[in-house]
Amino acid sequence: MAEPLRVAYSPCPNDTFVFHAWAHGLVPGAEAPEVTFADIDVTNGLAERGELDLLKVSYAALPWLLDQYALLPCGGALGRGCGPLVLTRPGADADLSGKVVAVPSERSTAYLLFRLWAAEAVPGGLGEVVVLPFHEIMPAVRDGRVDAGLVIHEARFTYQRYGLAKLADMGEAWEARTGLPIPLGAIIAKRSLGAARLRELATAIRGSVEAAWADPAASREYVLAHAQELDPAVADQHIGLYVNEFTAELGAEGYAAVRALLDRAAEQGLVPAVSPDALAFP
Repeated sequence: MAEPLRVAYSPCPNDTFVFHAWAHGLVPGAEAPEVTFADIDVTNGLAERGELDLLKVSYAALPWLLDQYALLPCGGALGRGCGPLVLTRPGADADLSGKVVAVPSERSTAYLLFRLWAAEAVPGGLGEVVVLPFHEIMPAVRDGRVDAGLVIHEARFTYQRYGLAKLADMGEAWEARTGLPIPLGAIIAKRSLGAARLRELATAIRGSVEAAWADPAASREYVLAHAQELDPAVADQHIGLYVNEFTAELGAEGYAAVRALLDRAAEQGLVPAVSPDALAFP
């Protein structure tokens, strides 16, 4: 008997919504995978070590992964109006020059967008950048342990509960600069699976996306059971932002956004350069 496909994605509502049908054997012709839940910084590390067959990772991690993994053209997260936020305490100095900023990962799209923004918006240069689990960032800003925090996921909708203020929206800055959607989470699979198997996986993921859209209520229990923010309204907002036409198919605009992010980050020395054909799907 063949080994089950080993996959990893986050417990966030957009991922559980998208993958519910596939994970539960509800996509015709597609065998249910063996699922591991992990936040994006963990899946980035798993992929770097080549430990699983298919993973949701940050687009920012691709330069270190594309030798072993292929980018799938579906299942990921790109969008507009869904960028990371930089938060501070109300009334804090808007200039982050020399300040301590907490980020959820240094290999995340959020971090790349932040550094590209800061290169223009923080003329004096950032001070210390510290990495914290994303759920610890808002308390750290609120309590004065850091001057500002870069937040993602449900924090877009909940930061006011911590008494914090939005200093800048990285997505707005990116879209104003490029006119392109924001590349957040990518789906990658091992190249060693072979081109035919990779195409089968892409078909299964598209089927799962279509099933989620066709019957949104079917995944409700699964989504809320794994969501770190249990408010159903917040889960719905999360899904509405991060599951869209790019989830079903990256398309020319999606690929252009990914290429723009990686090229701009490479120009700033934030990531290794990626060859022109590295993003191509077999």
